[in-house]
Amino acid sequence: MSAAIDPAVVEHVTALADRARVASRRLALMSRADKDAALLRLADAVEAATPAILAGNAGDLERGRGAGMSESLQDRLRLDEARVAAVAQALRDVAALPDPVGEVVRGSTLANGLQIRQVRVPMGVIGMIYEARPNVTVDAAGLCLKSGNAVILRGGSAAAGSNHALVEAMRASLAEQGLPADAVTLLEEGGRDAARALMTARGHVDLVIPRGGADLIQTVVRESTVPVIETGIGVCHVYVDRAADLDKALAITLNAKTQRPSVCNAAESLLVHRDVAVDFLPKVLTDLAGAGVRLHVSPEVAPHADAAGAAYAIASEADFGTEWHGLELSVALVDDLDEAMDRIRRFGTGHTEAIVTEDRGAARRFTAEVDAAVVMVNASTRFTDGGEFGFGAEIGISTQKLHARGPMALPELTTTKWVVDGDGQVR
Repeated sequence: MSAAIDPAVVEHVTALADRARVASRRLALMSRADKDAALLRLADAVEAATPAILAGNAGDLERGRGAGMSESLQDRLRLDEARVAAVAQALRDVAALPDPVGEVVRGSTLANGLQIRQVRVPMGVIGMIYEARPNVTVDAAGLCLKSGNAVILRGGSAAAGSNHALVEAMRASLAEQGLPADAVTLLEEGGRDAARALMTARGHVDLVIPRGGADLIQTVVRESTVPVIETGIGVCHVYVDRAADLDKALAITLNAKTQRPSVCNAAESLLVHRDVAVDFLPKVLTDLAGAGVRLHVSPEVAPHADAAGAAYAIASEADFGTEWHGLELSVALVDDLDEAMDRIRRFGTGHTEAIVTEDRGAARRFTAEVDAAVVMVNASTRFTDGGEFGFGAEIGISTQKLHARGPMALPELTTTKWVVDGDGQVR
């Protein structure tokens, strides 16, 4: 059983949430034009604050290196001028998206003349608990504002300086626009108790979204009394079928693993049909080795890894279910599509799974039978992303099945209410 939360921290978080609630009521009434204008000014404010943001980030990186932070986590944390500009651009992209608030999901007119509509409305107050990803700070703020929600951000301590500078810039911009600064709040005090207070602030916070590693996500899912949308880790597979175009397979595998290996939509396991192993493995293992990828291979793949000059180890069972967050990859041979799908069921996390094949029947079976938020056919797993899907930014990638699944953006940050218009009808 968890230790009691410091009452002073609970009081602090409750006060922040109540101020956010007041702000959310104002946001819920804003027109799309007003919200879009606010987002554009927030983007300008973030860019104008680039020196302060980079200074905060430099301090975070210095502390991280001193604490032995891995290179992959440093990559997630690191900001430069181009990345800050990209973060600001994400706000502009969100401004250009349709506003989900007020959208009629469905409706009808009954025989008695009652007009019934199901309409999208904001959630209210959203809590974000996440790790060393400063871009999440701005993405979450932008998406919540556009969908009419206030947000309380609890970022990881590793990004404390970066997050502080980003939120200060956004809050100052909101205040200058005559909007409530409490629409975006950074929860900076209270340590672990603050996160626990946020996820148990039922009645003050409407929804909590965790984003980070497996330990963080499972802690929130277990301990939260506020409803949670569970984002999941990504043990993503690329399966190269017997009918694959091997040039496509090579390009897809390399992109899925090496384009940005620290993120959740990077491939972590490669499955190769035995019939194409002799032709495909020498090429792909050589190129992976050239990109600095360390391999965890089944025994029958080991001779091919030796011939490719790759750094490798014989994989344990646990290796095939590991999210590496870096330049590491498990590799195994399979006898057929059924074995590939069985391994995905055993080791996958329901995030993104890819098949490379020219056999449309195999592709249809894979998309129908693989249980994941996103299933790719002849494409890299790296495309599982709100921006790539045309959603602007994303607040996370949900691997659960209720309410939201896959990249979450504006519609997933709304709920609905039923509006019934009558003319004196009684039942």
